Amino acid sequence: MKKFINRPQDVVEEMLEGLVLLDPGSARLAGHKVMIRADAEQASERQVAVISGGGSGHEPAHAGYVGAGMLSAAVLGEVFTSPSSDAVFAAIKAVAGKPGTLLVVKNYTGDRLNFGLAAEMARAEGIPVDMVIVNDDVALKGTQQATGARGLAGTIFVHKLVGAAAAEGKSLAEIAKIGKGAIGSLATMGVSFSAGTSPAVGKPSFELGEHEMELGLGIHGEPGVKRTELQPADELTETLLNEILQDGEFGDAKRVAMMVNNLGATTEMELAIVARHAVPFLEASGFTVERVYAGTFLSSLDMAGLSLSLLGLDDERLRWLDAATSAPAWPNAARQRPGRRERNIEAAPAKLNAVAVQDTRVTAGVETESARKLHAAIDAACQALIDAEAELTELDRLTGDGDLGSSMERGARGVREQLSLYPLNDLPATLKALGHTVRQELGGSSGPLYGVLLLRCGNVLEGLGTIGISQWAEALVQGSQAISELGGAKPGDRTMLDALDPLVRTLKAEASTKAPREALGDAVEAAERGVAATAQMRPRLGRSSYLGDRVLGHPDPGAKALALLARAVYEAIFST
Repeated sequence: MKKFINRPQDVVEEMLEGLVLLDPGSARLAGHKVMIRADAEQASERQVAVISGGGSGHEPAHAGYVGAGMLSAAVLGEVFTSPSSDAVFAAIKAVAGKPGTLLVVKNYTGDRLNFGLAAEMARAEGIPVDMVIVNDDVALKGTQQATGARGLAGTIFVHKLVGAAAAEGKSLAEIAKIGKGAIGSLATMGVSFSAGTSPAVGKPSFELGEHEMELGLGIHGEPGVKRTELQPADELTETLLNEILQDGEFGDAKRVAMMVNNLGATTEMELAIVARHAVPFLEASGFTVERVYAGTFLSSLDMAGLSLSLLGLDDERLRWLDAATSAPAWPNAARQRPGRRERNIEAAPAKLNAVAVQDTRVTAGVETESARKLHAAIDAACQALIDAEAELTELDRLTGDGDLGSSMERGARGVREQLSLYPLNDLPATLKALGHTVRQELGGSSGPLYGVLLLRCGNVLEGLGTIGISQWAEALVQGSQAISELGGAKPGDRTMLDALDPLVRTLKAEASTKAPREALGDAVEAAERGVAATAQMRPRLGRSSYLGDRVLGHPDPGAKALALLARAVYEAIFST
């Protein structure tokens, strides 16, 4: 287990100390694991206090929702452990005034017992208290589970609605009714690819196979209701939403807010991919998605999973969702309907593609011998990169950031898509078209470098009547210089130049003394020897330079990719 902690038994206490520093709008209730509004005393006389809480490990819930317009206090237990009734009671006494207190409780036995007992203790002292139980988990609805459906990330919607209603001055009875009504129109379904790891335990709470996922799981490490094979993002999104729509009741108007919640280790990239399919899926099902929220709202430590929540809306609930709050974890920016996937702004200047650089006098795909060989060489180069994706990825993982293999494969597939459009009977025009495709599809640092290499070679060869091995050698010399000028690298810096430079020098030296096949073969072998030599070079540029001596013993992946391209082109030319 690797975590940024000191001692496992101190994580909650030290987290609370940090939260006080991070949120000036909150304060620590002395002697208890309770966060309260810094202005709780003044607020208690003018509005109903709203309190929630539960075990830690669900951050930013619940302390992140303490603030004007949401919670008056959050009560924290140890990791995945309900807070004590004494702590809840202390929170009630600290923030409750004449208007009373509403407790928002997730449907877990420990939470219900401790919050319920604290409510009775408060009532015994004359403090008006009501309680709502959130049970938005559709995975357990209709099952024989005695405790009923669990409370999940939809709880945060309830915090927002009742908190905003309390800020408007509504009575305790009104706010409790608002909370119960919202819970009746709320449904959540979760999925995970791995369990979270509690600092006190030091290992995941359950294990999943490489291609397994857990559907309908809880937030305390308890497994789900079904273990199944992994699904692509769109299919999985529909699986979750179909379960939600089957059991949820969202009103005849079918207006909803959606929450895409990170359970701990899911990236913003993945949340966005799910959201971009979920919204049109719901719209195709007749729903109006008034608001969509994506981020970390209620997590389960470092669980690699997410949950989807839908809340049925009317004008009043929508107003409460949009109402201002000082709670740091609520996304105040989301006060409008989601955008459309097709809402794109035309780039200026227009995107260049292979067709844009064609000479209109040259017909693409002319079946001459030279065009056929050029087609075969480009296609072989693409196939070599596709085949080498795993090898390049692993090599780049050891010496860089691990994306070279996938980037080169993406670029190769992009070139193949454009290959039929290239003016293959015009070599310089094809090289320039290829350069534009590569710079667009490959991206990163490799895209510009290969792009400038191909563009410079195309410019050098343009207008020449005959293009032989000597002309190619000169074009590659200047292309190599263009890479050095653009990227700042030179031979010996452990880059693609350490394969390209020996190739170019060998080809130039032998162009006038050997047959083309022999000269190019020697040049390719020189490039491959250059790749091997990079294993003993210390990096000066690029992300591998941050690794220092750790890259020694492994060849540079950029040089390896260039040598693979050179070998593929050579074999294609002389085998056709």
